[in-house]
Amino acid sequence: MSGRVQGVGYRQATLREAQALGLGGWVRNNPDGSVLVEAEGPVSALNDLRLWCERGPEAALVQRVTTSQTAATGADWFEILR
Repeated sequence: MSGRVQGVGYRQATLREAQALGLGGWVRNNPDGSVLVEAEGPVSALNDLRLWCERGPEAALVQRVTTSQTAATGADWFEILR
């Protein structure tokens, strides 16, 4: 995600949303000011997370969400990477 997505609680809010959807994976800040999310789980839950990421938490101003598909790792937890 890019836009105003750092310093607004985006990672913590993403963690809560992903856990509520039963997804595995992680979220982290990138040095360029964007946020990267890698998630796995049922397609419908992944779509719900993508839609949520397009809005983000209340203080965020998401300008762009880019998606890609990678091989699943089997993660059954979601965490914030530092």
